[in-house]
Amino acid sequence: MLKMTQFESIVSDLMKTNFSLEKSASILVLTDRSTEEVGRKFAEALKADEWKSELYIMEDRSKSGEEPPEEAADHMLNYDMVFCLTKHSLTHTVARKRANAKGISVITMPGITEDMFLNGALRADYGRVEQETKEMTEKLNVHQQVTIYTGEHYELNIPIGDRQGIASTGVFKEKGMSGNLPSGEAYIAPLEGQAEGTIEINGSIAGIGLVQEPIVLTIKKGRLEEATGVEGEKLLALLGQESGRLLCELGIGTNHAARLTGKILEDEKAYKTIHVAFGSNHTFGGTIESNVHIDCVTKHPRIEWIKTTK
Repeated sequence: MLKMTQFESIVSDLMKTNFSLEKSASILVLTDRSTEEVGRKFAEALKADEWKSELYIMEDRSKSGEEPPEEAADHMLNYDMVFCLTKHSLTHTVARKRANAKGISVITMPGITEDMFLNGALRADYGRVEQETKEMTEKLNVHQQVTIYTGEHYELNIPIGDRQGIASTGVFKEKGMSGNLPSGEAYIAPLEGQAEGTIEINGSIAGIGLVQEPIVLTIKKGRLEEATGVEGEKLLALLGQESGRLLCELGIGTNHAARLTGKILEDEKAYKTIHVAFGSNHTFGGTIESNVHIDCVTKHPRIEWIKTTK
């Protein structure tokens, strides 16, 4: 366990490096029962560094993408910046989007651990992460389809059209920004209803962790139809039968220091990984509204970039 003085030093460095915020700004640390210990420690470290921070503890959500309680969502609107240290992700929620619309920055840290503060993606050179993430995002922006090859013969064709990618750099210098910490990914909302093929997931799945054996996902007309194995069954149960089964995201890891640990927050940022997600994407350029968003990480894919119209 990190000593409090060491934790305070790391948080102080993080606030200087990744943010441009006046000490007069008000900060909310939103946490839940599962993550309360590290959330409380983070809030105390901010106060030790003379930030105006407050702690709010909510009940755990059951899955990533589920909205926070109404009271918590309303409370977020009273601050200049909100850090969400929670078990499940609040990134793809209306609550986050509404706060951003009011000029409030929302930094989501689902599944964050003390280990992540000391090692891995959070300790990266974020100047380098920012540059490489923007370069990968531009690659998404100038292509209209991405084909992912995994395993021996699995191929997933993902049309993205003229949609714009999002650079999650982990560097937040303007008001109303949002993203993960640790960060380092370029991601995009694919064209709904058009992805076709199969993909082998050999890394991890949000809410499940590291997969024990590769899972093969079959996607038809943008919808997840089959998932192999016991963990595939768990994934289908998390997603439900409706809009949660729709392919909603393609992401590419761009953080040189990220590790594959079973924590999706860090896993999806790692070099030589891509991730696909199912569920909600209306908060980042898509049209799918769902109360779930589940990322699936696969390592060592081969990526083919395709231009069709430009």
